[in-house]
Amino acid sequence: MKNLIIIASLLLTAPIMAQTKVVKKNAVKANNFGITYSLPKTSLVIDAEVTKVTCKAGPYYKYAEKYLGVKDAVTEDKVYYELGKISLINKGLPDADNTYVVEFKPGTVAPYAYLTEEGLLCSINAEYTPEESELEVIKKKKPISDKVEDTSVFSEELLMAGSTAKQAEVAAKQIYRIRESRMNILTGEADNLPPDGEAMKLVIQQLEAQEKALTNLFTGILTKETEHYEVNIIPNDDLEKEVLFRFSNQLGIVDADDLGGVPVYMNLKAIERAPALDPKEAEKKEKALKGIVYNIPGKASIEILMNNKSLYKGEAQIAQFGSREGLAPVMFEDKKAPVKVFFYPETGAIKQIIQ
Repeated sequence: MKNLIIIASLLLTAPIMAQTKVVKKNAVKANNFGITYSLPKTSLVIDAEVTKVTCKAGPYYKYAEKYLGVKDAVTEDKVYYELGKISLINKGLPDADNTYVVEFKPGTVAPYAYLTEEGLLCSINAEYTPEESELEVIKKKKPISDKVEDTSVFSEELLMAGSTAKQAEVAAKQIYRIRESRMNILTGEADNLPPDGEAMKLVIQQLEAQEKALTNLFTGILTKETEHYEVNIIPNDDLEKEVLFRFSNQLGIVDADDLGGVPVYMNLKAIERAPALDPKEAEKKEKALKGIVYNIPGKASIEILMNNKSLYKGEAQIAQFGSREGLAPVMFEDKKAPVKVFFYPETGAIKQIIQ
């Protein structure tokens, strides 16, 4: 299997992803002045925003245009789904095949490193504060819900009206009376004005709630609930028309093998890749790696499509397409000015060297 695909379920009640935690590791005599860490392999996290729209028709929808001039009233109860923004985040996973021990000489001044909880290298001889990832920002957004409660606003006159047509006429008159009352209060022409600003604000809010509830009897109610769906891919080669999941307007996101939905594809092509080495060259290079081993990631162009329409297009750094290099141990032996190195834990690449 060239590429590992992990499908995650809809994130309905899942807790918000905790921000990356880091751990400080000191190189001391007890651990032979060595700190164990792992280089990452790239996992691409595809996040799809899905909105569930629930439509509930009002009892007077047939009269919405006649009395209120509304032409797009909900005419039937139904549920459908909309596929929204597609995001792609680069996430690093510890590579068990690339775990190293960075060894400092006993004379080095207070050497230490920051690692993620999973053991990915963040910094050496420098304080490290993790940044909030795009994925964490996305998941912190509160689910969108446009639900409006259809509170009871049936007046005696409305209840006494015999037919639905007559009820619609009475309800429309109530709406216009509410609008007139609100306008009179705002312009100061009402007979009994609220005593102060706070009271006026409260009265206006109540009038608007009544108007909204009555209007819903004509226009209907639309409820929107936004959810997130994730797919994780660990690419080891190019991808062409890899099915991430399928989408249905009636069912939302369904599994990749469920023919009830339209496939959402990913195309991934390496645009920067380290040259392939034969086994002897690879073994020779591995033996030559000394000091702090880090990644020089490759790069890939990525496009996600549905119905030949591009939903996402961009580039990502891929550790698996790159190579590994080493920082010489002598860099860390200066007692007066110890070198500080910052890394990208997602890719294992060097971010900054401060001397």
